Amino acid sequence: MKSLNCLKVLRVLLAILFFIPLSLFFILPSNNLPIHWHIMGQIQLLPAILNGIWIWVIILFIITLLFGRIYCSVLCPAGVLQDIINRLFCIGKKKKKGSHRFRYHKAHNWLRYILLVLTGGLALFGFMELCTLLDPYSNFGRIAANLFRPVTFWFNNILAGILNKSGNYTLIHTSIQTVTIISTITAGVALVVFIAMVIMRGRLFCNTLCPVGALLSLVSRYSFFRIAISGDRCSRCKACVQTCKAEAICTDNMSIDMSRCVGCFNCISSCRKGAIQYIDRRKRILPVTSEPPTHSMVMNVWHPVGMRHISTATDTGRRSFIATSAAIATTLPVAILNAKQQHDHTRPNNGRGIHRRFGRQQLQHGSHDENYQGPVTPPGSLSLTHFKEKCTACHLCVTRCPSNVLRPAGFEYGFGYLLKPYMSFMNSFCNYACTVCTEVCPTGAIQRVTEEEKKTIQVGIARLHLNLCIVHSEETSCGACSEHCTTQAVHMVPYKGTLTIPQIEPDLCIGCGGCESICPVITPHRAIIVVPNQVHLIAQLPPEEEKIEVKIDGFGF
Repeated sequence: MKSLNCLKVLRVLLAILFFIPLSLFFILPSNNLPIHWHIMGQIQLLPAILNGIWIWVIILFIITLLFGRIYCSVLCPAGVLQDIINRLFCIGKKKKKGSHRFRYHKAHNWLRYILLVLTGGLALFGFMELCTLLDPYSNFGRIAANLFRPVTFWFNNILAGILNKSGNYTLIHTSIQTVTIISTITAGVALVVFIAMVIMRGRLFCNTLCPVGALLSLVSRYSFFRIAISGDRCSRCKACVQTCKAEAICTDNMSIDMSRCVGCFNCISSCRKGAIQYIDRRKRILPVTSEPPTHSMVMNVWHPVGMRHISTATDTGRRSFIATSAAIATTLPVAILNAKQQHDHTRPNNGRGIHRRFGRQQLQHGSHDENYQGPVTPPGSLSLTHFKEKCTACHLCVTRCPSNVLRPAGFEYGFGYLLKPYMSFMNSFCNYACTVCTEVCPTGAIQRVTEEEKKTIQVGIARLHLNLCIVHSEETSCGACSEHCTTQAVHMVPYKGTLTIPQIEPDLCIGCGGCESICPVITPHRAIIVVPNQVHLIAQLPPEEEKIEVKIDGFGF
């Protein structure tokens, strides 16, 4: 009879603890959740490496060295999503067709390590295309942002319509302007790949295509705590083999490939003989066959001699693991927050910290090219080159942007910028003092800035096409662009008779897009548009209006 698997229960609880908040952070509207939930994205391995949060990277490797690849079953949202897909597929199916459908396969080491080398090598030279396509966190982010989020909003609008008819206005209708055709297609392809691989081979994606899984496998093969099989108790029923999502258990020679084991502990639950335990590798382990283990295969067999002693030690190891895991779970937010604070303390909080961190010359040098037709990258991204080298297109900044000015790119800026966010001023603009995208970016593609810094970062400069302006073409008054300019960079000057026409002060313009978004001209393009800077510059602060003291006698009217 099967006993309660405390390790599996703990793993599931921890996975829920991390998966649900991160999913909600991608799915729900931007003003419904605390901004500090962005930490859930920064605990992912690849974003932590790109962002230079080396303290957390070291912690993840230590956890993997101690307990194996529990990261893949607890912290990785794509891994948890694959477990959910597997669970849904097993509903209503018999054991042999549902949960008991896996079998042992040899590792595709040549494929996963070649992809790891290619992904890492290209990333070192600034080519992030493979990282964008293969990173599990970024794939989950695009699935959540472009598939789950629209479905959630659709259900919300249906319920809102029903409640509003009865006089209940708890829910309101919401719309999504940031989902594009190409982002939906790529997210759908990623989800289909996950579903197909899970149905056919369980965690095949994690052990073949995923660069994070390949990197952690180099450490997990030497983990201190690992799954072990008792050759004396094992009846070779293959129940553990049929439930192993990583397909890493071979009962023929009593071996377990710890480089592929993701620490789900399903094998322990499936064994009715108690032949599989999670023990310290330093315990007495003896092979039962003369066949030597392969490079990626570890012979995890505990000898029947001294079974009572080893079983007691195993229980102690299990309790130690549970206690340690619980301690890690309770201290993770604090440890991550401390690491993040230490990372942020390198930035002086004096309104000009970005100049000291990245060099004022990096932000100011370089001329504005009016013929440049590239994307307008978000404030804090420093330059097009920096943004392309760091961004993995997880779309977290897209979903959290309060003004919905960020949109995923298609092929209009080339394959190297595919799916990466850019600022689209067709229907919205960047709020003057908003720094949300700089706070939530997990990879460091958008560096964190203060509100004062944000007000002077020039991502582009407005340019007026006089022949399209209705003041010139139709000789009618407008001034909408001037009214919506927060920095006074666009102001009206005398034109003909009583008419006034826009004039731009480039030194004051920050490229927020307020003028472009409100311009009534539609075709062939707006009369005033923002021309992006390849390297972000520093604009001047708008002059303060002179305060006039007015003395009022009596009531003032």
